[in-house]
Amino acid sequence: MSDKRKVLFLCTGNSCRSQMAEGIARKLYSEKISIYSAGIEKHGMNPYAMKVMEEMGIDISGQSSKTLDETGVDFDCVVTVCDHANESCPEFSGKTQVIHFPFPDPPKLAKDKNSEEDKLTCYRSVRDEIYEKMDSILEPVL
Repeated sequence: MSDKRKVLFLCTGNSCRSQMAEGIARKLYSEKISIYSAGIEKHGMNPYAMKVMEEMGIDISGQSSKTLDETGVDFDCVVTVCDHANESCPEFSGKTQVIHFPFPDPPKLAKDKNSEEDKLTCYRSVRDEIYEKMDSILEPVL
């Protein structure tokens, strides 16, 4: 049994932001903490998110979209990465630390973009912001 702290990234549908955060955190901190992601709902894996993560050498295709109930884990820390997840976040035990660290919604940013490249640029900007802020996000649990 691992004594590593368990961290969950929570968003609305567990398709983009929380999946990217899980992949980045696993790459940077899997030796120190156990990392998971889930959604208030389950929307499936977003192909654009998978593509931009692959561009930075992180394969999230083995991850799956799931709800919080499906994780079956008692978390030490929950990081909400969107406002909806923060507002809908269930109550956790007193020992669970909840941190709100919102990021823009890539599908909303890409909604009015016409080209594939312009859509990917929206996803890349969110991916890069998550990567740049990961140290700050996880500082309380490292």
